[in-house]
Order: sequence, then structure tokens, then C-alpha cells
Amino acid sequence: MGATPRISPSISIAIVGSGGAGALTTGNSLLEAASTAGWHGLFTRTLGPQIRGGEAAGLLRLAVHPVDCLADQFDLLIGIDWLNAHRFGAEIKTGPQTLVVSDPRGGEPPPMVIQSGARVVEISMKDMAKSIPDGRSNMIALGIASRLLGFTVEQVFGPMEKRLVDKGPAAIAASLAGITVGFDAAAGIDFGPRLAVPTPSAARRWLLSGNEATALGAIRGGVRFAAAYPITPATEILEWLAPSLAKIGGVLLQAEDELAAINMIIGSSYGGTPAMTATSGPGLSLMIEALGLATSAEIPVVVVDVMRGGPSTGIPTKSEQTDLNIAIYGMHGDAPHLVLAPQSVGDCLFTTQWATYLAEALQAPAIVLSDQFMGQSRAAIERPADVAFVGARSLATEISSNYKRYAMASNGVSPMAIPGTLGGQYTADGLTHSERGTPTSGAGDHLAQLDKRRDKLERFNYGDHWASVEGTGDLAIVTWGSLTGATREAAGRAAADGLEVRVIAPRLLAPVQPERLAGALAGVKRILVVEQTHSAQFHRYLRAHYDLPAPVRVFHRPGPLPITAGEIHHAIMDWR
Repeated sequence: MGATPRISPSISIAIVGSGGAGALTTGNSLLEAASTAGWHGLFTRTLGPQIRGGEAAGLLRLAVHPVDCLADQFDLLIGIDWLNAHRFGAEIKTGPQTLVVSDPRGGEPPPMVIQSGARVVEISMKDMAKSIPDGRSNMIALGIASRLLGFTVEQVFGPMEKRLVDKGPAAIAASLAGITVGFDAAAGIDFGPRLAVPTPSAARRWLLSGNEATALGAIRGGVRFAAAYPITPATEILEWLAPSLAKIGGVLLQAEDELAAINMIIGSSYGGTPAMTATSGPGLSLMIEALGLATSAEIPVVVVDVMRGGPSTGIPTKSEQTDLNIAIYGMHGDAPHLVLAPQSVGDCLFTTQWATYLAEALQAPAIVLSDQFMGQSRAAIERPADVAFVGARSLATEISSNYKRYAMASNGVSPMAIPGTLGGQYTADGLTHSERGTPTSGAGDHLAQLDKRRDKLERFNYGDHWASVEGTGDLAIVTWGSLTGATREAAGRAAADGLEVRVIAPRLLAPVQPERLAGALAGVKRILVVEQTHSAQFHRYLRAHYDLPAPVRVFHRPGPLPITAGEIHHAIMDWR
């Protein structure tokens, strides 16, 4: 008889395999089973630089509570095979408490496993798969993980069966047989931890990725046209939008490149149809000149940048926060625009919907800074709340005479005439213009339009959505984007140690909100800035635009290695 299982609020699992081994399918299937059974969860992937093919690892955390980050260390590691798995050594941390299931025919576990003191159990997954017609090793691995995590075969196979319907009875039978064989093979293994029972809920969890949530947020915000060129890690946004837009009368067009994509959405919006594109850092670089045109001509568009490691083509499959500078400062001239950043998979929906609303209401470009971690992670979450942010553009519909497209309105937002509106003809281009839109080089007109475009953004009331502000301690952590989840968890650990910490995560990065941040930092004696960049871009941004009222420390490093809650917790306690 084994020891009594240790009940844990969360368990972390990694599945490793070479290209085609099915490691990611195994992780996704476990997340689906957990979601159906009532648990929360987060699944992300790490790949080699080749994007498709080659080594892959599925990283999964299941919990009784919402989770927005991975754990510091993995409880279970399954190696379907170990080909090039050493490349994930820094990302998949193991230790003496880790159970490693290894196939002896899949090679030796890498040094990262052996040196950590992890307990290794060998199971011949490849041989077991060969005994099943059309059997696959990853289904054996899925059965093993199911048994160790306390799932039943039915809980794991149910969601998978629905996905295999189109592949026919043989594929279904082979998968069920593989799961069952793996489940039985794990019967004698003493794993240790066991997930706590989830809180009963009548509502089913939503299971979606950050990229899917982003696409849904755009549609909810009113987007009906999208044009884009595929690029890792943003392509899933386009794949989800293509059929979804068609269902509601919208259109997605795959452009020949990013230059075409940005100009297509500007044209769509100029014609009255809210529009967006999705890209990553290299694509955003190509869009900058056209975004200046949209700023000058006051044409609303939404650009989603799913950030990855840079510069240049960098690391397409890994996460980083290093597009902050180009998103805020990249355009030539004085070109005020909106920059927003979601904070979790679920928040990708809200933030993109809000960005679409703001772009339309303020007639300005909005850049949404997601990243690879959020974009390509899947999460089992509570259904996001429905919000009323739907783009409502100020339109000029009844024009008597002398239409001034860029008139000095009190709120800076002048009514826009859609092409074809009687009496609403005007010139919309990138040249400095008068209130009527007539090109001019006059200093007075230039200053007036610069003031107009600045003031309409700075005077708008963005409400409480500008940031997440939690806690009341005199030590504040200021962070942003996908690091918000790890920072929140670190703050919770600090509270358990008797240190109350304040967490401030701006969702609206531009225009800056100095009065709001000053209020959020009132009474703070120490500030810790946390970010995933090499040059501390976020800290420099804060220093440039805000008066920080206390001594500041910065915890930062570039990707691809994620910053964990444990590391942030250590940085907090080191400065207590």
C-alpha cells in the first residue's frame, strides 16, 4: 500500500516529446478533462525555434482556483521521448518531489532531470502502443497521467471522443485502448499529491486560448473586417476570426504582407466598418508608417501585437515584453495613440473589446500588446462577464454646408463623414491639414491639429479599467501584461509570510495616467518593478512619464525563460 496522497490546491505537469509524438495533444486533453470535471487550469507550450516539427513540451497547471501562471516546479514530468529535451532545461524545473515517467526506448532523461534528484519510473510506452492497432505513445502517456492525477478513463476520453468523430471508429477505438492501457500501467505508481476536490458549480468552465479570447473581444467590440498576414504567435487569432466573422456578415482577408494588411484595415474603417489586424513584432515594425497615417487622418483601427522574443525574427515561439518601446514611441512625429495590455487569457477578451471601443469613440489607432505566453496558452476559466463596450463612432449624417471633418470639437472628437454622405466630402491623408482637411503647411493649423489629437485622448475618462490595483501594503509591485498573474500569486505568498503587498498593473499604457497612478501609489515606501525585458523598458517608461514617490528596484530579464511567482516572491522578501 502506498502513502496517503497529499491533497494539493494545484498540480503541475509537463509532457515532453519530439515532433509528432503528441505531447501537446496530451496536455490539451488533460486540460479538457479537468475543465469538464470542474477544475481551473492553464496549459501552454514551449517549442524549438523551428516553430513546426522538432521538440515540444506541453506545460500544464491544474487547480481548484483560477491560475494565470505556471508553478515554480513541476510535480509530474512525462517523457514520451527525450530527443532534444535538454533545450527545455531552464523552463521545466524538477526536484526531489518530482515524479518522472520515462520510456526506456525514448532515450535517457536529460541532465536537468538527473541532476535535480527527481524520482524516475520507467514505462515502455512505445512498446505498449505497438500492441494496439494504430496505437500511439501519447495516448499511453495520457492514460498514465490520468491515473496519477486521479481522473477516470471516462473523464479523459469523453472530450477526446468528440474531437475524433471525424477520424472514424478505428481512431476512436485506438485512443480508448491506449488510454486504458496507460491507465492500468500506472496502477502501482505512488505519485504523492492529489488535486483537492473542486468547488461544485453549475456553470461549465470556458476553455479558450488568449488568441481566441482576443478575437472574440474584437468581435464583441464591433469589428467586422480583419486583414492580416500569418505570423507566429498571432496566427490563431486569424484562424478563429475567419469562420467567426463570416457567421455575422463580416470578412477576414489574408493579405500578401503586413503593409497591405494595415492599409486594408485603414481603408475599411475609413469606409465605416470597424477593422483590426493581428501581428507580432516584425509585422508591427512594417505597419508603423501607416499607423501614423491613421493617427493624422483620425481613422480608428485596432492592431493586436502578440509579442515574441526579438529583435528581428528573434525567437518566434517564446514570450517577451520587448515591443513596449515601439508600441508607445515607434511612430515618427508627435502621433498620440492608444496602447493597451491584457493581463491574462480571460482579460484578452475584455481588453481587446475595450480597445476597439476606445479606438472607435476616440477615432484613433489602438495597439493591443498581448504576448506568446497569453496568446498561445489555453485556460479553463469562469465565463468572462459581458460588458457593454461596443464601438460607437461619432458620425456626421446631416451636413448642411461647409463640412469641417477636423473641426475643433469640445471633446476633440469631430464627427466623421462616411464616403457617400451628402456634403461630407473631405481629404483624408497624412499631410498636415486644416479643419476642412485641406493640406497646409501653416504653423497655426499644424499646432491646432496636434493639440486636438493629443487632447481628445488625454481628456477622456477611462474609468477604473485603466489598471488593476490590489492590496494596501507600503511595498508596491508595478508590473504589466502576462506577468500580472505571477505577481498576484507572489503577493499572496508574501501575505502568508506576514507582508502585505500592493499590486498595480496598468492595462492602459498610453495615454499615460499620472494622477491615477499617483493615487494608486499613495503611502507607498518601496516600489518593485517587474518586467520581462533585457533593458528594463517598462521601468524607463515609468520613469519618463510618472513621478515615482519611493525608492525603486527593478526585477527584469528577457525571455524566453518565464519569470515565476517564486522568483518575484523572493524579490519581495529580499526587500522587506
